[in-house]
Amino acid sequence: MFQFINTILIGITTGSIYSLMAIAIVLIWRSTRVINFAQAGLALFSTYIGYEVVSRIGSFWVALPIAMLAGALIAAVIELAFMRPLLRHTNSGPIAAVAPIIATLGLLGIIRAITAFIWGGQDVVVKAPLSNIGFSIGEQTLVFSPMKLMIIISVLILVIALTLLFQKTNLGLSLRASAFSPEIARLSGIRVDLIRTLGWSLSGVVGAVAGLLQVANSSGAISPDAIDFAVLLAAGFITAVIGGLDSLVGAVISGLIYGIILSFVLMYVSSGLYFITPLVILIVILILRPQGIFGMKASRRA
Repeated sequence: MFQFINTILIGITTGSIYSLMAIAIVLIWRSTRVINFAQAGLALFSTYIGYEVVSRIGSFWVALPIAMLAGALIAAVIELAFMRPLLRHTNSGPIAAVAPIIATLGLLGIIRAITAFIWGGQDVVVKAPLSNIGFSIGEQTLVFSPMKLMIIISVLILVIALTLLFQKTNLGLSLRASAFSPEIARLSGIRVDLIRTLGWSLSGVVGAVAGLLQVANSSGAISPDAIDFAVLLAAGFITAVIGGLDSLVGAVISGLIYGIILSFVLMYVSSGLYFITPLVILIVILILRPQGIFGMKASRRA
């Protein structure tokens, strides 16, 4: 029974981080209709900036908002200098659908190369701000630690804030309108280009949080070639698709389910199925419900 509880807690924690990456992907999709595979690179670079702050100041709590700001600025620069001109020149024809995807894959490689050039290829360590030693219940010790509790709380705060932003504010309405009907949005007086840049910036903020929490939840070591961020990107993408690319709630719920399923596979089945299981889940969902669990078949209202 204790092992069962531990397995669920591990799944919830890792699933929460996967949810953040899925949210970052959903944010860009909702604002620009682009699948951003460079999101892992943005998260990696922001995490290194956080590492730089921690190494110089010694405070994770100062590093986190600085990394979030850096993520927002870098994402905005990428959208302004790279993605916006690209989308303008490839807005029609057979290449229109694949050009942004190929571009973001190229950006991922460029960002990782720049990261390696600045910080080198060796591992660096970001010290977790809270203990990773689990809470004790009698003579038993849970895997659930103060650090993992902070991760879950951070995810909840971000999800609530973003949900309120999209559902309760004029800015959120502008973000949705710019994605689903940019021409009508422009006629309504919405500055679509600015709104799309803001969508990228929000994604950069969430990606930075996901990257730092991922490192703090694991060994604390990162490198430009670390597989952790590749796994984080894959998990975020799969989670976003399963939940429905337009649904922030779907990204969160599917991320938690995804994390719990993988945790049970590792604990009770076989570690050899760790990379196969998500693909099987994705294929089944795409066959049964191509729009995702929380997606909508018809065009949704802005």
